[in-house]
Amino acid sequence: MAGFDQSDAPALPGEGPLLPEPLPPDPFILFGAWFDQAARQAVQPNPNAFTLATIDPDGRPSARIVLCKSIDPARGAISFFTSYTSRKSAALTANPRAAAVFHWDTLDRQVRLEGVVTRLPEAEGDAYFASRPWQSRVGAWASDQSKPVGSRAAMLDKVRAALGRFGINAERPPQNDIQLQIPRPPHWGGWLLETDRVELWLSGVGRVHDRAAWTRSVVAPGKPGQWSSTRLQP
Repeated sequence: MAGFDQSDAPALPGEGPLLPEPLPPDPFILFGAWFDQAARQAVQPNPNAFTLATIDPDGRPSARIVLCKSIDPARGAISFFTSYTSRKSAALTANPRAAAVFHWDTLDRQVRLEGVVTRLPEAEGDAYFASRPWQSRVGAWASDQSKPVGSRAAMLDKVRAALGRFGINAERPPQNDIQLQIPRPPHWGGWLLETDRVELWLSGVGRVHDRAAWTRSVVAPGKPGQWSSTRLQP
């Protein structure tokens, strides 16, 4: 009878990639590496996409997908940009805490972030806004994000008005935006999520995943404490 090939044995619950042992002192070491790999391998159309959860002024939870535009490992923070008239910005202004989830299904990895939010300096908003395609810059001027509009036609009228504001011919749109001067509107800018809790998750066989959490206190913006870590049961 042929010998038993160990490679033919079924995987046991919990087998699969593991987080380091001991856990690194700073979760952003792994988070940054995972983020870079997801972007490098283009595991999905927007590997920097994450779910942002907020609490409205009336206590109602809300979540949506936004794009992470930078990671600050030294500060343990991420940034994203949006309209300050949006529902998310109203929620963040009233309750300056948020939760975020990155999930890269192809890599069997997930990152959960929680922390305090503050507005980014206007200079950072100006710099990022200037890097956007001209269509996106016009759209930011045209839209009072999250506010009601009577119809799609009414929304497109607002877009045409914004085009006219910056002298753009809708019949012959520019091929590039080198000469277009479209400044950042005052109602648009960035937010910084400075984390006080981070959880890293690796998929395991039988749903026996490998999870770990890091927590710290943030005394004031830019003044965080030291991380402490622990593994979690799946």
